[in-house]
Amino acid sequence: MKLQPDRFDVPSVTGYGPGWVAIQGEKTHHSVVIASNGTQFDWGCEHFQDLGPSHFAQLAELDVEFVIFGSGKLLRFASPAWMQGLMQKRIGVETMDTQAACRTYNILAGEGRKVAAALLIEGQNSD
Repeated sequence: MKLQPDRFDVPSVTGYGPGWVAIQGEKTHHSVVIASNGTQFDWGCEHFQDLGPSHFAQLAELDVEFVIFGSGKLLRFASPAWMQGLMQKRIGVETMDTQAACRTYNILAGEGRKVAAALLIEGQNSD
């Protein structure tokens, strides 16, 4: 039985692999933020160690209820201090590896939720 629609009315992740994701069929090899309201922008970090408060401040400016942080190939948590802007705006955050974040974003966006995914895309040799 097929439960998922063949096409979403919101931007979706259409594929992923080591060092890349495809959004609406367009492959990208850099970290990216995608939101169900159509917002999409480069996230400006190549490695988990490059992340800082400014990256999460960008997420707090999005018109969403929930942010999924895809932390790369491994499950790694950002500093709680960096989440202050999100918490002040009552925006929920969940951390998972980037591939799981892609799948979760698609499910929530497909349900009509106001959600964004901040996807850390690292090269194959990055930890």
